[in-house]
Formats: sequence, C-alpha cells, structure tokens
Amino acid sequence: MKSVKNIVIDLGGVMIDLDRERCVRAFVDLGLENADSMLGLYRQEEPFLSIETGRISAGEFYDEIRRRTGRDVSDSAIEGAFDEFLVALPVERLAAIRKLRAAGYRTYMISNTNGVMYDGWIKRAFMQEGLRVGDYFDGIITSFAEGVCKPDAELFETVLRRYGLKAEESVLLDDSEANCEAARRLGMKAVRIIGDMTFTRFAADAV
Repeated sequence: MKSVKNIVIDLGGVMIDLDRERCVRAFVDLGLENADSMLGLYRQEEPFLSIETGRISAGEFYDEIRRRTGRDVSDSAIEGAFDEFLVALPVERLAAIRKLRAAGYRTYMISNTNGVMYDGWIKRAFMQEGLRVGDYFDGIITSFAEGVCKPDAELFETVLRRYGLKAEESVLLDDSEANCEAARRLGMKAVRIIGDMTFTRFAADAV
C-alpha cells in the first residue's frame, strides 16, 4: 500500500451485502416468471441492463416490468422488489471509509447500479452517520450515469481520467475477479473482496 494514494471502491458485494435470490423471488412474486435469467450477480439482462446503463428511465423501467408481467403493479412495489437485492450497509464499513480518508487516502466509488436503487435505498443507507453519500468519496462513478458497466474498461478509464488519478497509485476493491482483472490491465492494483478479505479488514490493514 506504500505506493497507493487512491482507493476505488465497489458498492455491491464490498460495501453493501447482497441477496440475489431474494430479489429474484420478489420479482417472481410480482409475476416476472423469468426473473432468474434476467438478474445476475455481476451482470444484468434486459430490461435490468438498460436501467443499469441509463438507457431507460425509472418510469420506463416500471412500465416495462408491468408489460412483461401483464399486471398493474405499482411503481413502489417494483422498487421494493428491486431493493430486495440490497441487504445491508453495515455502519462499520462507513466508519472504515472515514478512517481511510483520515489516513490520507482518497476514496472513490465505482459501481454497476441503477437510479432506482441509488436515489433511494443506497442514499438512505449512507445517511446512517448523519452524512451523505458524497461525504464519503472524493468522486463517484456509476454505470447508469456513464452508460457503461464494469468490466468494460471505459468505466475504469473514466474514474482515472475524470479525477486525474495515476493508475499505478490506485487500487480497486471489488468482489468480481473479472472487474479486478480489467482494472489490472489498465495498470491499477486490485484486491478481490471476498471470503476472509472483507472491506473492513482491508481498511484496517491499510491504516
């Protein structure tokens, strides 16, 4: 970590605990029978891919779910089913980001996510300490805002270019090996957060 100045942090699977199966069941209950083939842990299929890359709005997404289910499902019910993917953002992980920043590291978010989750559940979860999501990061890159998902190199190139980061001084924390490899090909370091290597353990070792 001696050469690292910038820590680029994924959300799902690193900061936020996920439960894909719970989300699938919730959409099946709404009438989306093939939800299992549409929702992946690391990559989505249509119409979930379109909202994750910002090609459709939340309203268009809700309408598409209603069309596919053939049911008059409310926007709030669809949002609730989507949020079943997100289990918890433990407050100790928020504290770990603050400790990293206090130790002199710059922190950046990079996430495959969508406007429904980000503007709702995710922003509320980051308010547990009375702060806002932007108070924890020096920069934020999301797939729905940029129109591209990891592991596409463009998303990693965007965070480096937009915030003037040197790849060799930057480390990605991600739960996907494909994403880690994509970052390494650009000259970044990468640590897969999985199993015993948790975000809080990484942060404790870094400071």
